[in-house]
Amino acid sequence: MTADIASKTRYRIGGMDCASCGAKVQNAVARLGGVTAVDVSVSNGTMSVSHDGPAPSAAITRSVKWLGYSVAPVDTPGDAADGGPEGAAHSHFELGEGAWWSSRKAVLTWACGAALAAAYLAGQVMPAIGHWAFIAAMAVGLVPIAWRAIAAALTGTPFSIETLMSIAAIGAIFIGATEEAAIVVLLFLVGELLEGVAASRARASIQGLTALVPKTALVEVNGVTTEVQAATLVVGATILVRPGDRIPADGEIIDGQSSIDEAPVTGESVPRHKGPGEPVFAGTINTDAVLRIRVTAAASDNTIARIVKLVEQAQESKAPTERFIDRFSRIYTPAVLVVGALVAILPPLFLGAAWSEWIYKGLAILLIGCPCALVISTPAAIAAGLSAGARRGLLLKGGAVLEALRDIDMVALDKTGTLTEGKPVVTDIVAYGRSEQKLLSLAAALETGSSHPLALAILTRAKADKAPVPPAANAKAVPGKGVSGTVGGEAVYLASARAAAEKAVLTDAQKACIDAFNDDGKTVSVLLVDDTVVGLLAIRDEPRADAIMGLEALRASGIGLVMLTGDNRRTAAAIGKNLGIDVRAELLPEDKQRIVRELQAEGRKVAKIGDGINDAPALAAADIGIAMGGGTDVALETADAAILHGRVADIANMISLSHQVMANIRQNITIALGLKGVFLVTTILGYTGLWPAILADTGATVIVTLNALRLLGVRFDKGAASTR
Repeated sequence: MTADIASKTRYRIGGMDCASCGAKVQNAVARLGGVTAVDVSVSNGTMSVSHDGPAPSAAITRSVKWLGYSVAPVDTPGDAADGGPEGAAHSHFELGEGAWWSSRKAVLTWACGAALAAAYLAGQVMPAIGHWAFIAAMAVGLVPIAWRAIAAALTGTPFSIETLMSIAAIGAIFIGATEEAAIVVLLFLVGELLEGVAASRARASIQGLTALVPKTALVEVNGVTTEVQAATLVVGATILVRPGDRIPADGEIIDGQSSIDEAPVTGESVPRHKGPGEPVFAGTINTDAVLRIRVTAAASDNTIARIVKLVEQAQESKAPTERFIDRFSRIYTPAVLVVGALVAILPPLFLGAAWSEWIYKGLAILLIGCPCALVISTPAAIAAGLSAGARRGLLLKGGAVLEALRDIDMVALDKTGTLTEGKPVVTDIVAYGRSEQKLLSLAAALETGSSHPLALAILTRAKADKAPVPPAANAKAVPGKGVSGTVGGEAVYLASARAAAEKAVLTDAQKACIDAFNDDGKTVSVLLVDDTVVGLLAIRDEPRADAIMGLEALRASGIGLVMLTGDNRRTAAAIGKNLGIDVRAELLPEDKQRIVRELQAEGRKVAKIGDGINDAPALAAADIGIAMGGGTDVALETADAAILHGRVADIANMISLSHQVMANIRQNITIALGLKGVFLVTTILGYTGLWPAILADTGATVIVTLNALRLLGVRFDKGAASTR
């Protein structure tokens, strides 16, 4: 185990399935010497501990295991696998290993249920021992619960769900309600089991992404193919991927063309055709032909690993609503004990009511008032929302970001690589006296071997149109003007319009055509053969296919739009006109940051979208910074969120996800408090008792968790990016 530079160590905690679990672990570890801060994520089953000097690992392990949870550093193989030495009596069992019905938590529930059934039969056969039989049946489940209550109290959490449960069950024995007490204990264990199943499902949602990457890969060395473990692949290795196989690593195609099914990673339902030079992601499926791929990222740094890591870190960051609920619950639980005591004592003392009746009601209120459902209402929804977003390429760095997105009313977008594809393409070919294909052949011959973006655009178009590329002799760049050479015995010159005008006379029609292309934001290259104009090539970085649809979705939500770009005004204005968006052009990085600050000064909540180093200052200044597509490392580091697959429509989807999550949280809080309110009234009026009261807590917790899990299947508006 190794602490990082910030003196923070992460641990995997096994067996946590509710917010109460996280609170107990956090309180216990925070009391240890040398520990400065503790962040526990129940959704991930992880804990981050900040500390002065070396991590007090032994003390941390001892405290966590004393509570009945397993613990291991995140980088330890098989972390969180063992349940600790204390045994079944007080273990909060891990559901992640094997079938849930055979876990030790499930076994305890089955045992308690069987004991209750046996007690009932014993009471029917020998009524005299029925009372003691139900006490014995209750003890099967209550002893582990009471032990956990004692352990929690000794480590800083005296007001836990187990404490309230133990007081209620033991109190029921003294007033003779042993049968109900045994039923309540069983229902509590069933509720915990269901909570664990639901929490396990939520946790598995994002961790399941790792299963998409195959375990083995075919590595090619000197023409020989060998099967190796995918985790051992190194950057630069050449791998062979057969049709139907999953791609085992992030890489770049070096040979072959095939359709790649990216649905498992991106959610896109239509496979994308890719060829040499194009990137592929680990976990996607090669459908058509054999591909040779050069590995560009190690297993620990591939797309899926980065998604999982980012979401795990995000789930450890609490949203403002979650922090408020946590603070509220610290006051709420002791208040429930006081209210329960007052209900049990005041009516008998001052109204002459029956002690047994009102003690019974007071005990029921303890069960009704358990805070689990309320406390988990927010983190369960946020964890599900973060996971749902990640599986669709929407990465958010924490619940605070997810919550803040709902308030965004202005989106400022970069142009290149955000609204546009980020690579120029040949949009128009105008030929004079020769065919378009011949024109492409001559231009591509001169540009062969060049890495200039305009040259790559011409070569890509020639390849797409299957234009033959003859060899060029004496090809050379003419600085600031173009490139020249000899192709098939003809002197060929590909130049800017201004440079071409120095060599040849452009007709009025040709000048008008060039001006029209320029007005559309296109760069025009003029092709001359023996100083005669034979054609024009118009090149532009085109808007993304979904740009118009994505911007319309934002407008429909009442969100303002502006383009902030460092590009020239003419090109930016042409793109802006096509997309129907206001444009601010020829901006330096500090100008973009200044404009974001000005919008904020007007009271706007600003999201800045960009993908380059020059966007980093504005991304940091915005209320929410969102990196688009692959982005640069600086942009991704600075941003609060990332749209992994570069779809403009995903900006609206990300904001929609925020609204759906916050609506889910409101539903959860209403369910949690509503059920408690209903059962509180019915209990005081004498209509419900102990066993319905436990349903107000464990039942509400299960309902809230299942409601949050609905977010895993979140759908966006029609026309937005496809989801699975």
